[in-house]
Amino acid sequence: MAGCVAAVAGAVGFRVHAVGTGPVAELAERRAVVTVEMTITADPRVLPGRSGVVRRDRVIVEGSVEIVEASGERFSTRAPVVVFAQGAEWVTLLPSQRIRAGGRLSPAEPGELTAAILTVRSPPEVMSGPSPPQRVAAALRAGLRQAVGVLPPAERGLLPGLVVGDVSLMDEQVKYDLKTAGLSHLTAVSGANLAVIAGMVIALGRVAGLPLAVRAILAVIAMLGFAVVARPSPSVLRALVMGSVAAVALGTGRSRDGVAALSATVLGLILFDPALAREYGFALSVFATGGILVLAPRWRDRMDRRMPRWAAEAIAVPCAAQAAVTPLLVLMSGGLELVAVPANLLAGPAVAPATILGFAAAMVAPVSVEVASWLVRPAGYAVGWIIWVAREAAALPAATLPWPGGAVGLLLLAATALIAWFLLRRAVWRVMVCAVAAGLALAALLVRPLVASWPPPGWLLVACDIGQGDALVLSAGGARAVVIDTGPDPMAVDRCLRTLGVRQVPLLILTHPHFDHVGGLDGVFRGRPVGAVVVSPGHGPGQESARISADLGRRHVPEWVASPGMVWNLGPATLSVLGPMPEAVPAGPGEGSMTNNASIVIHVRWAAGSALLSGDVETEAQTELLRRGLPAADILKIPHHGSARQDPAFLAATGARAALISVGAGNDYGHPSPLTLSRLRDLGMRVYRTDQGGDLAVTTDHGHLSIVPRHQ
Repeated sequence: MAGCVAAVAGAVGFRVHAVGTGPVAELAERRAVVTVEMTITADPRVLPGRSGVVRRDRVIVEGSVEIVEASGERFSTRAPVVVFAQGAEWVTLLPSQRIRAGGRLSPAEPGELTAAILTVRSPPEVMSGPSPPQRVAAALRAGLRQAVGVLPPAERGLLPGLVVGDVSLMDEQVKYDLKTAGLSHLTAVSGANLAVIAGMVIALGRVAGLPLAVRAILAVIAMLGFAVVARPSPSVLRALVMGSVAAVALGTGRSRDGVAALSATVLGLILFDPALAREYGFALSVFATGGILVLAPRWRDRMDRRMPRWAAEAIAVPCAAQAAVTPLLVLMSGGLELVAVPANLLAGPAVAPATILGFAAAMVAPVSVEVASWLVRPAGYAVGWIIWVAREAAALPAATLPWPGGAVGLLLLAATALIAWFLLRRAVWRVMVCAVAAGLALAALLVRPLVASWPPPGWLLVACDIGQGDALVLSAGGARAVVIDTGPDPMAVDRCLRTLGVRQVPLLILTHPHFDHVGGLDGVFRGRPVGAVVVSPGHGPGQESARISADLGRRHVPEWVASPGMVWNLGPATLSVLGPMPEAVPAGPGEGSMTNNASIVIHVRWAAGSALLSGDVETEAQTELLRRGLPAADILKIPHHGSARQDPAFLAATGARAALISVGAGNDYGHPSPLTLSRLRDLGMRVYRTDQGGDLAVTTDHGHLSIVPRHQ
């Protein structure tokens, strides 16, 4: 034990010294502008932009710098760096490619085994192609992406992620549902993927009558082949090693040998890459493997006295893995995933056929995409089942139980486990605990929705809490609604629409093409037909406008340009367009002011009152609206998230008694402005803010409008 600790400490100390010294680290301390030649070591990751007026996705690339040039000097080195870049050219890079790029170095975060962070603003210069294994992997993965084109969007994105860890096509909402349901491990290449491939080979070997040891060797060979398809990145190699541990246990027939192999593997991997000691993903993989090796056989043997052995094993494996990783999950972020075990039990049977068929499609696609597409069709039904399980599990009340994080949460979890073990020792106590658990589950599923229902009955309009941006929903009767703006995040607006029970959107109005108003467009279309989309007349960022038009064209949805005088009668609401005047959009100071002033302004009338929905219009457009005549309104959606650029005369002319401000908590813009809040109070308006009250619902109360915050 002491020797192992000393070896790990020595390896970590050597790596820390290596990355903390040398020319790259020294230049990073000076934040020098450099040109580097580096080798890509991992797949580029796209970090979606969720703020600002224009979508700016960042690309994160890990690499090893081999040559660095600064101030006319050239140094040879070998230092790990993380690159932050923008542009599609960075997304297409493959591990093992050598590139040349220029940018500014800055120090890495303390504790990271990285020499520096490199920020670049120009495309890379590719100096050499990928290695043969990486080239083969890229061809097979590209073939699989092409073959899954016959599947619906959600299945099209999940299947490559399930098979080879390629999440480039995956829908953000599917990712969220999988994470909430405790199924996110399915989208990362892990021992589970390798176990499926190895299991198929072992089953064929058993049919052929091969000895157990030979089957284990063939399983390792199959896992090596899978590692090539999944791309031999560090994470895949770690999964390969973990899968080989299970093969050792299988080949010897003794789980104790598997535990010994697991221990040796963990030690070897940490000696090879000390950074793994700080990765929760690695720790989760080790704990899950250990739980399956140690706990699952005992639990299976106890349960198979009362049920078939296959059923006992199907229950024991996910329960053991979840029990083993729960302490780590508490340390990471707090929260207990109550639905994880049942979700894994339900989704588990679909994983093997989807993985096997998807892997076969990847191997066939370079030869015949048509044949591969026929293989992915039945795989699509399997991943469709997984998506359904994840969606339903994530939607359950208390899918994740709040729990203290850190050491306090860990101690509380240990105490709870001891109490549970004591109570479940006797049969009579087990029956009582099961009865109480069933009662609590029924209360969560049935009573809670009746006591704390949302939305309130008879809602007319809801300002969704989607962060820094706008997303308004107008009831059009039944499960239909008009959506005005979508916010920056597809998941946030989709969750709001789900909560409201909206299944059809006859009209979608995008007030202006700034990302915080149109970035969530995909979320509105998620499982909902959209009748038509109304956009503002020009004066917007070309990038966002082009993206919207291309998206609508691909979906075959009509795109109309707003003009004053347009009127729609939908359900209880009558919507009238007041602005902008296409030929007279005023400019103002600041970036994006003309686009803001070109926002579509809507006046909504109900039997009980009216509302003015003003997009992001600033003082110039407000003055123009006032000059042309402004109808009164009971409720005013304050323009531009309550910024300081408000015309006091415009605010007063509306005669509104209540003000809605859609704004993100702790935003960088200082919205809403204290000056604007003071003016609204002086005018006698009561202010409701999404950053404080959550979703804000406008309802009718004895013939008058009232506003109900979701979080009172």
